[in-house]
Amino acid sequence: MKKISILGATGSIGVNTLKVIKSLGKEYKVVGLTAGGNVNLLVKQIKEFQPEIVALMDEEKGRELEKKLSKCKYKPAHIFYGLKGLVKVATYSKSNFLVSSLVGAVGLIPTLEAIRKRKTIALANKEILVMAGEIIIREALKYKIQILSLDSEHSAIFQCLRGEKKKEVRKIILTASGGPFYRYSSQNLQKVTVAEALNHPTWSMGKKITIDSATLMNKGLELIEAHYLFDINIDKIQIVVHPQSIVHSMVEFVDGAVIAQLGIADMRLPLQFALTYPCRQKSNLPALNLEKLNSLSFDKPDFKRFPCLRLAIKAAGKRGSMPTVLNAANEVAVDSFLNGKIKFMDIPVLIQYAMNKHKLINNPTLEDILEVDSWTRNKMKEVIN
Repeated sequence: MKKISILGATGSIGVNTLKVIKSLGKEYKVVGLTAGGNVNLLVKQIKEFQPEIVALMDEEKGRELEKKLSKCKYKPAHIFYGLKGLVKVATYSKSNFLVSSLVGAVGLIPTLEAIRKRKTIALANKEILVMAGEIIIREALKYKIQILSLDSEHSAIFQCLRGEKKKEVRKIILTASGGPFYRYSSQNLQKVTVAEALNHPTWSMGKKITIDSATLMNKGLELIEAHYLFDINIDKIQIVVHPQSIVHSMVEFVDGAVIAQLGIADMRLPLQFALTYPCRQKSNLPALNLEKLNSLSFDKPDFKRFPCLRLAIKAAGKRGSMPTVLNAANEVAVDSFLNGKIKFMDIPVLIQYAMNKHKLINNPTLEDILEVDSWTRNKMKEVIN
């Protein structure tokens, strides 16, 4: 039996993970859940899945949760708060599988501690690989645990590489939807509103990743993630814009053959693949209907109109602590845009500013990474204010 803990149960990935678990049957058991502030949804999840351990980041919300649960028939044996609570859920002795779907840097320490407890990791939190990829991969190899990506692109690459030899790979081809503004002029990009940016044409996702998709930063983060997950040089990863979101990614081999993974645009497909790996189980999701596809198109990304992608590639090339700065600056900038403090095209300007101000650390320790992350966030907030 897979006994599963979920970091970020009330977010988009967490909700869809629980839907998949429910469809898979009795061999999959939820034992731990964490949430940010959506207490009402968490209560519903607790009633339905009856986890043994629960944590909330905010202690006040935790008290609210306990009050609501006092009226319920079922109450978890353990309820914790804050970062320590997240770590307790991530490392819970009765779980053997962790879905790490928190947004941003907050997921770093809980996921690292879960690796050290030899939990299999299903990773949606790409930001932690961006900010500390070398450390995470090193620990995963040391403790002999597997990291399965929940991104549709990296799941696709993993499936394309099954049974193949790494030395025979010429390049990885990451597909990008292009987001809602790919055909916008530079002038129109200056006028983008939050509501427009959250209206993704093909995927239903959380707010942060939806904005990252609109700026194309998400694809830059995924490039860095692919570099670490598949141990492949940055210059062997190509990004192409594919608006239909049917081809989730491809691998080109040295003989010229290209293997692609296709499917409908639904996060539950890579979620189920990770949960059932190394087997496949029947899904109740609709199959891809090839006869209804009018066309599959591919295009070069535009680095001038979408500078976030260029900045991500630049940070990846610098290595060391620069991706940490990129990630932290982007998180603060996106949050500021969502809260109406800055404009859409201010996001790359602020990220560039933080990268220019940072003094690169070539081989950062975990302590260095956490310090750089904190420095970047403070610098960004200072500039925005």
